[in-house]
Amino acid sequence: MAVNQNNNSQPALEIKGLQAWYGESHVLHGVDMTVQPGEVVTLLGRNGAGRTSTLRAVMGLTGARKGSVKVNGVETIHLPTHRIAHLGLGYCPEERGIFSSLSCEENLLLPPELKTGEKGMSVEEIYAMFPNLAERRHSQGTRLSGGEQQMLAVARILRTGARLLLLDEISEGLAPVIVQALARMITALREKGYTVVMVEQNFHFAAPLADRFYVMEHGRIVERFGAGELQAKMPVLNELLGV
Repeated sequence: MAVNQNNNSQPALEIKGLQAWYGESHVLHGVDMTVQPGEVVTLLGRNGAGRTSTLRAVMGLTGARKGSVKVNGVETIHLPTHRIAHLGLGYCPEERGIFSSLSCEENLLLPPELKTGEKGMSVEEIYAMFPNLAERRHSQGTRLSGGEQQMLAVARILRTGARLLLLDEISEGLAPVIVQALARMITALREKGYTVVMVEQNFHFAAPLADRFYVMEHGRIVERFGAGELQAKMPVLNELLGV
């Protein structure tokens, strides 16, 4: 598991009292969470609990927001989405957003590097991490399998230089062999010092990867615990999630 080498360093992501709305619908009711640099943190909860809305609110993609969202110590609650992204955030939504008319490699070459001082992964580094994409580099986006599209969606973010990754349901509906490849990717990214926040329905995928867990219900965090407490928390998780 990741160890934060510098206990004095500020959090990669610090959320306090976050509220969010879609139009008149009040979807987040005071979310508090902290993610340290180099951690993998998983947001658990049933559908509709507010997990995806939390990621979207961090990126400024909901309607109104209130509270505090600090990225590496910078307050972002009043910033537009593109300014938030330029602080080194990469968001991989559930719908992936692959450009179907472009080849796999053209999709990879599309994103600009963020002006964070962090260099994005080269295409060669991406292909080393995702051999499937190397084999399909000339294939159109629409001709990639669901798993390959998911790999491409994550890989595209890694090209930008983002070091804080928000990943929404990346394992959903994918074959076990692809899910295993994505688990290896998360492990490799942690080893490279990336910070990852995952929304996951697949508890068995997320459980071995995460350093810490937050559980959401009705737009609030209702449980928080470290990987070492996972076994002791299983009765609570069974009740909250039905895992």
